[in-house]
Amino acid sequence: MAAHPEPTTDASFSQLFDALLTNVEHVVQGKRQAVHLALVALFAEGHLLIEDVPGVGKTSLAKAIAASIDGHWHRIQFTPDLLPSDVTGVAVWNRSTNTFEFRPGGVFANVVLADEINRASPKTQSALLEAMEEQQVTVDSTTYALPRPFMVIATQNPIELEGTYALPEAQLDRFLMRITMGYPSPAAEIAILEHHGRSDGVEQLQPVTDAAEVAAAIELCARVHVAPQLRGYIVDLATATRRHPDLALGLSPRGALALQRAARALAASVGRDYIIPDDLKALAYNVLEHRLILTPDAQVRGVTTAAVVQAVLASVAVPPVTG
Repeated sequence: MAAHPEPTTDASFSQLFDALLTNVEHVVQGKRQAVHLALVALFAEGHLLIEDVPGVGKTSLAKAIAASIDGHWHRIQFTPDLLPSDVTGVAVWNRSTNTFEFRPGGVFANVVLADEINRASPKTQSALLEAMEEQQVTVDSTTYALPRPFMVIATQNPIELEGTYALPEAQLDRFLMRITMGYPSPAAEIAILEHHGRSDGVEQLQPVTDAAEVAAAIELCARVHVAPQLRGYIVDLATATRRHPDLALGLSPRGALALQRAARALAASVGRDYIIPDDLKALAYNVLEHRLILTPDAQVRGVTTAAVVQAVLASVAVPPVTG
């Protein structure tokens, strides 16, 4: 694919973002908010956890994003017998050269779909930790860099819990956001039946950018201005979660950084080179909820993490932003 000019302004970034959004929506119809958040995660160099029932477009979303950026994608079907080496790769002895050769695992792609991630053992789940945090994997004391952009889209079924392993807090904290796809509206579902009766539509999808331009746009996102008052606001939100009586575990510093990164990408997606408090509020539920652990007493009383986030947002004053 021909090289694209590097985005240099917030306007050019929003144009690129809109082009990707429109392209992905050719396949994932009626889910504009979910697609928007997924692309925010991509440009924030974050990973996405989709918790929803089967058949609502989780796989199609991953394939459509990869196709739209002219990137490689791999699907790893997480099962109880999946080994860590299946994820990261393995060194194999080559008899003709008398040396070990590294055979990359499924994680070596721009977009990795970790399907039903909670069906694999904790040991296999943990194979993703280094990849998700540092964009590299280490096998037999040798470190291999992963391609850029790199994004893990993991799915889990919230209904079927038999034979599953709950993701540990350390793993959940490495997902930038958790979203649900939900069922499409009746009109969108009719359109799906009309346009995707024979295939999922991804094969006909043409890329609108390439990995190099996405990497350049990621760098542009990192330069979106965050006023000192809004950094203080993020810290105040994090502190409020740590002091909340219904939480056994509040927001970590990694979670606070994730909220800032996501807000920068969201601001850039609408053509701004600075974030506003509404960016943080709009992303708070998706970025914070899966990182918060309720106390046993709160669980018995039926408290939800969504209710805690709502209470925290209401209790923390929004500072005036002057620049």
